[in-house]
Amino acid sequence: MTQHFEESTALGTLGGVRHGFFGRKGGSSLGEFAENNMSVAVGDTPRLVEINRTGAAEALGFRRNQLFLLKQVHSNRVHRLAELPQGDAPVEADAVVTHRPGLAMGILTADCTPILFADAQASVIGAAHAGWRGAVDGIVGNTVAAMVELGADPANIVAAIGPTISGENYEVGPHFMDDFVKLRPDGWRHFSSHHGGRAHFDLPGFVMAELERAGVTRVERVGGCTYGHPDRYFSHRYATHQKGTTGRQIAIIGLA
Repeated sequence: MTQHFEESTALGTLGGVRHGFFGRKGGSSLGEFAENNMSVAVGDTPRLVEINRTGAAEALGFRRNQLFLLKQVHSNRVHRLAELPQGDAPVEADAVVTHRPGLAMGILTADCTPILFADAQASVIGAAHAGWRGAVDGIVGNTVAAMVELGADPANIVAAIGPTISGENYEVGPHFMDDFVKLRPDGWRHFSSHHGGRAHFDLPGFVMAELERAGVTRVERVGGCTYGHPDRYFSHRYATHQKGTTGRQIAIIGLA
């Protein structure tokens, strides 16, 4: 079955870099996980998830055994991928970087922000999963720092933010903003109120600010709001509000 994915124009111009933000269309999963679920942790049939993962890797010109996935835990930890992965080892981290060709790295999301990075001059790439907790704890800056350790220059890094929940649809509780601003005093500018109601948090806006703070100025947004387009993307928040469950989509980047 044909896999559907969205691309960053900026990343697409870089030689030797392949990438894609996959949505929920084009896979083999059924029911609430239809069609292109990439997670085995949500209750989907593992065999179908594996078919979906294989299809995504092959859509970008990689084999399944060249695609590495993390065990994401909403942390600020970054894993350096130095060799061809032996299966999906349970590495607990929320970002991964490499400078080895022939390796692809995947990030799973269903409202959190996926970020793909590339410095084509240094042949260094990265992928990060940024929920609000990981973002406020520094996952973006840590990913850039890990890429710099491999020879990248922030001034040369291109970053693409994929499909994620928008501020319009990310309503938060009464203590969320207070707790957030205690951790990041300038974080208040990423909150707004809608029609006098509860506060809403602009997660992708905060991620963009974190990229700028890390010295990355070439940033592109790709795709739409996961909550606002449940037909195109998996959204954990939307499914919860509908008293259901949902899958996870994948963002992949690799060096050819």
